[in-house]
Amino acid sequence: FAEVSVVLLCFVQERGALGFERHYHVTDPFIRRLGLEAELQGHSGCVNCLEWNEKGDLLASGSDDQHTIVWDPLHHKKLLSMHTGHTANIFSVKFLPHSGDRILITGAADSKVHVHDLTVKETIHMFGDHTNRVKRIATAPMWPNTFWSAAEDGLIRQYDLRENSKRSEVLIDLTEYCGQLVEAKCLTVNPQDNNYLAVGASGPFVRLYDIRMIHNHRKSMKQSPSAGVHTFCDRQKPLPDGAAQYYVAGHLPVKLPDYNNRLRVLVATYVTFSPDGTELLVNMGGEQVYLFDLTYKQRPYTFLLPKKCHTSGEVQNGKTSTNGVSNGIHLHSNGFRLSEGRAHVSPQVELPPYLERIKQQANEAFACQLWTQAIQLYSKAVQKAPNNAMLYGNRAAAYMKRKWDGDHYDALRDCLKAISLNPCHLKAHFRLARCLFELKYVAEALECLDDFKGKFPEQAHSSACDALDRDINAALFSKSDNAEDKKGGGPIRLRATGRKDSISEDEMVLRERSYDYKFRYCGHCNTTTDIKEANFFGSNAQYIVSGSDDGSFFIWEKETTNLVRVLQGDESIVNCLQPHPSYCFLATSGIDPVVRLWNPRPESETLNGRVVVDMEGASQANQRRMNADPLEVMLLNMGYRITGLTSGGAGGSDDEDSSEGQVQCRPS
Repeated sequence: FAEVSVVLLCFVQERGALGFERHYHVTDPFIRRLGLEAELQGHSGCVNCLEWNEKGDLLASGSDDQHTIVWDPLHHKKLLSMHTGHTANIFSVKFLPHSGDRILITGAADSKVHVHDLTVKETIHMFGDHTNRVKRIATAPMWPNTFWSAAEDGLIRQYDLRENSKRSEVLIDLTEYCGQLVEAKCLTVNPQDNNYLAVGASGPFVRLYDIRMIHNHRKSMKQSPSAGVHTFCDRQKPLPDGAAQYYVAGHLPVKLPDYNNRLRVLVATYVTFSPDGTELLVNMGGEQVYLFDLTYKQRPYTFLLPKKCHTSGEVQNGKTSTNGVSNGIHLHSNGFRLSEGRAHVSPQVELPPYLERIKQQANEAFACQLWTQAIQLYSKAVQKAPNNAMLYGNRAAAYMKRKWDGDHYDALRDCLKAISLNPCHLKAHFRLARCLFELKYVAEALECLDDFKGKFPEQAHSSACDALDRDINAALFSKSDNAEDKKGGGPIRLRATGRKDSISEDEMVLRERSYDYKFRYCGHCNTTTDIKEANFFGSNAQYIVSGSDDGSFFIWEKETTNLVRVLQGDESIVNCLQPHPSYCFLATSGIDPVVRLWNPRPESETLNGRVVVDMEGASQANQRRMNADPLEVMLLNMGYRITGLTSGGAGGSDDEDSSEGQVQCRPS
């Protein structure tokens, strides 16, 4: 009994220590002290990929020099360097699970996948099944002899290294859905359920596949007696129903024509799951970083306006609220439906003093036109008071003023949230109409504005209403908007592609059923390379990190989306960021032929030359870079300054001192 007690005690202590380590190994004080520890030198070209082993005592890197190096990062030593046999840049490197860190897999621009035995420094398998550049390799602990590759031929291939196999087969063929021009760029396996594979490719859609369903479907097809007999109308589906789920930032499909006209390419450059497997993080090339909630999914927001509410004199701007009548929230991606249903609207709870102070600070930042600072303060308050309509309404106003990519869609989401909490929030109603107009939902904007005038008749002839009315009518009668009428040509999502004939019917259905993002992270720039990563930092995924074209890497708080740290990680571009599995330790690489290691520096080190102090300035410069034409990008790289983004009217923030009876089109 005593021996059992000792074993049990040791087990409890070990579990407790592990839990403590996982919870505290990345904390806010550590993030604010993060600095450069060492540079690992050994490559002679850009370092395009990094990979920790499971224990975190080895780090593998792959480079344009076609070599892979295995490092002892804790002692800053090079343990092994070998030529991989590739004839072009290496883009991905992975340790094979359950191989004792002996087997390493590489994928490269020569369209080849190679398997290496590190103990003898030999390439033991070479696969040449892809016909274009191999961009990513994925592995999974549940599949010890199996791995996957994504390549620019549009194929996801699965490999089996068992002695009687050593072959690859096509798991997913994106060209069957999107045409011959589609390119697969990245993939990853869910760490908690290895049956789920996420794939990023050309365009804004990210795909999640059930590997087991795909295999079972193909097995049943082979066993079916009529498997080889097809009628003229019969069509074999490459994937079974339910085996694929799509995710997309809700505003991107309708933005595609504009992006295409400006030669701005949208492509998912990196996908990864959170440690618990419930969230999917995507670095969207040409845009921002997005987090998708795989448990509490939501359709892209469109037009979710309550049909009835109290008279305008009773409740406005999120100040107070009584029982009202509103519609149930219906999230539809391919049309707009207003439905009736009774809902209870709770009285607005006053903010506690410390949150009231944060809100006042945000309002002051707004008045000073410090839009990002105002957004971050409102976000901090929203995290603590998620049912306060005024905070959402204020943040929407700040988003609309800032006008970064995706800001009007986030403002629309905030307006809808404010209205769901208080159906008679005057400013949220008006801002919703403006957001719909800015997002090119012109007919819906008119419908929303008419609804606003009916609910708040005293505002019907305000200068703000008249101005928006003129804008909407001008757009409705213009030739371009008549040609692109949002209600005339079918769902927006189906018309988003420039190659309509190459998109299959199955693909259109899957896009129509796609889910929207939960969080968006802004500040970095991802337009120059297509291997730029974004990752969760911390075992509880407390932070988000991403590389950038300006040579920096950015760190955000996951829940508030606030930017907390920017560090200079490369002379040109930071592409790779791989957090250590259990320490506050980060490996980065990019264009420079080195691997950089980052950890919290001692408090005695007061000078950190790698810190980018002006995070707001860096973020604004990156927004300009993303929207610049090639000549402007060249000028930016040469050090010339380009005129900043313009600000526009969106309505002042809601405060006790603001005029509740007026729709404001200037800061209060």
